[in-house]
Amino acid sequence: MSYDVSNFEQEVLQRSHEIPVLVDFWAEWCGPCRVLSPVLERLARENGEAWTLAKVDTEQLPEVAARYQVQSIPNVKLFVDGAVTDEFVGALPEHQVRRWLEKALPGRFRKELAEAERLLQKGKSTEAKRLLEQIVQSDPQNNRAKALLAYLVLLKDPEEAARLVQNIDDPKLSEITESIRTIARLHGFAVNPESLPAGARRERYREALEFLFVEEFDKALVRFIDVIRQDRYYDDDGARKACIAIFKLLGEEHTITRKHRREFSSALYV
Repeated sequence: MSYDVSNFEQEVLQRSHEIPVLVDFWAEWCGPCRVLSPVLERLARENGEAWTLAKVDTEQLPEVAARYQVQSIPNVKLFVDGAVTDEFVGALPEHQVRRWLEKALPGRFRKELAEAERLLQKGKSTEAKRLLEQIVQSDPQNNRAKALLAYLVLLKDPEEAARLVQNIDDPKLSEITESIRTIARLHGFAVNPESLPAGARRERYREALEFLFVEEFDKALVRFIDVIRQDRYYDDDGARKACIAIFKLLGEEHTITRKHRREFSSALYV
């Protein structure tokens, strides 16, 4: 389905709260636009109710084009819940547009996922975990749901957390997935400390791991930072990676993160 937009607020912004809206910014005089438009229209017909296509003539609605910083056309922007979530510029061939759509379109459970994130922000981890498990069971390709679920189970079941994120390569999720992989790797040393590399800071590193997996983050960070000061590259720079993973796990505004951030940065340049 596609349509020419006359009321952007209603036909795109409001509509995008019900269904993703792909907006094709174009103009009659634009040759590449005439190449791309049939491709988008064909894909819109194929995709039924998954998303809808809206066409904005930049000559007719210049204020809308300016508002969304359209400087070159064709410019295709995906609107979800009233905001642009992804875009591309130029007349891409059909196979590239299909690949872009596969990555850009939100999953079927975006509203449920938003609710799970809201529960997490309120500290209701049990309810969030239950909802995320339902989403992952129904939509095993929902990478954000898998990453958030991995985050929730990480310290209790690091192996399951690592399994959940093992095939995720979405750049938008790289920080959380890298942190999860880092801590899951450290768990192997925590349960088998004999496998730790030899070195003067080995015992201090072992203590840090012990505190990490009982969620004594303050004590863990003190020891990891001490290892950074004394032997920065012990365990392949493991202490630095561990600190960053803990900061990401707790969030930048967490009291413990704020307490140790400056000391961590200082230790890197000793």
